[in-house]
Amino acid sequence: MVAWLRQHVRFDHCVIFGYRGASRPPLLFETFSPAESHVFVALYQEGPYLLDPFHHAAVERKEGFWRMRELAPDRFYASEYYRSYYSQTKLAEEVGFFVPLPGKDALVLSLMRLRTAGTFGTADARLLRDMAPAVIGFARLRWPALPNDEPARTKQYEAIAPTHEFDRAHIWKSLSLTPREKQVVDLVLQGHSTESIARAMRIVPGTVKVHRRNIYRKLKIKSQAGLFARFVEIIDARISSP
Repeated sequence: MVAWLRQHVRFDHCVIFGYRGASRPPLLFETFSPAESHVFVALYQEGPYLLDPFHHAAVERKEGFWRMRELAPDRFYASEYYRSYYSQTKLAEEVGFFVPLPGKDALVLSLMRLRTAGTFGTADARLLRDMAPAVIGFARLRWPALPNDEPARTKQYEAIAPTHEFDRAHIWKSLSLTPREKQVVDLVLQGHSTESIARAMRIVPGTVKVHRRNIYRKLKIKSQAGLFARFVEIIDARISSP
């Protein structure tokens, strides 16, 4: 299927992840070198996937062809997640075929172009969108359901990214945040602006700013960078715990 796609559209990488709610996504297929896989797969599975627009769209059971720019929040490319993790991928653009599976599972076949290659053109995107029904059909034939166990990988990666169950709603459970503050934290980390958070929560922007000030005070931080650092600390602690 990947070879067939390459005959029609140029891309640098392809990766397929399965998604089960907030669980660590199993890797189903990749074209990365071991060094590239460390960034695109191992680091991603440690926790950044929880902030990935593709993960959110898969959990929401979107179907068909989507470009990252169509799914990303309005401040995604200025978010600390983008600066601290996503920029390491050196991608110009990522697009994906979203495939809902039985139950609440889904998989996403991502095609990636590096900055040196530039973004996908309008004609490329139109062609990929037309090819989506065939890609989705092929993917469901290959994976009618997600495997219970992730395919064997190197011991190095298994040590870096063991299987854990994460839930964004409970990441901040150990901290003294209200339910509304936890929701604000989640949206900020995804890359939503104050205005976008206000729309999502159906409150006024001024209330969002009050929530953010209270969050920063409670967590003893001063910026979104500090918030992302605290997120990483919590994820690392969960991975390290027996």
